[in-house]
Amino acid sequence: MLWIKAFHIITVITWFAALFYLPRLFVYHSMSSDKTSIERFKIMERKLYKGIMMPSFILASVFGLWMLQGYAWQAYSMQYWLDIKLLLVALLIGYHFYCGHLVSVFRDDKNTRSDTFYRWFNEFPVLILLAVVILVVVKPF
Repeated sequence: MLWIKAFHIITVITWFAALFYLPRLFVYHSMSSDKTSIERFKIMERKLYKGIMMPSFILASVFGLWMLQGYAWQAYSMQYWLDIKLLLVALLIGYHFYCGHLVSVFRDDKNTRSDTFYRWFNEFPVLILLAVVILVVVKPF
């Protein structure tokens, strides 16, 4: 089970790297005005989302569910930190797929939001990461 945990941590780190970087690309893309830069950002966003973000999300989910099953769900049934963590992960998954939607918005040249919006948008996964790490390490509930 320790191998599964190690691979879960590795894929979560990879997923978070993409979750931090893709919205940063949105910031720069929303500030761009020349055709060359805009097309370059479209390619970078698509490749990051489909080539790194989606596979790492899938693998992190598989390894996480594998650990849940392996550690026997009943052992965690009265540990509320895990319920809160899973809720935060569900929010993060929603964020992940909303990023995918934004990749399509930028691809179709339909973005109406400013770089300021994307700068704030970029902070959401940081808050989730802080909360999840504290819940997993400290287990306050």
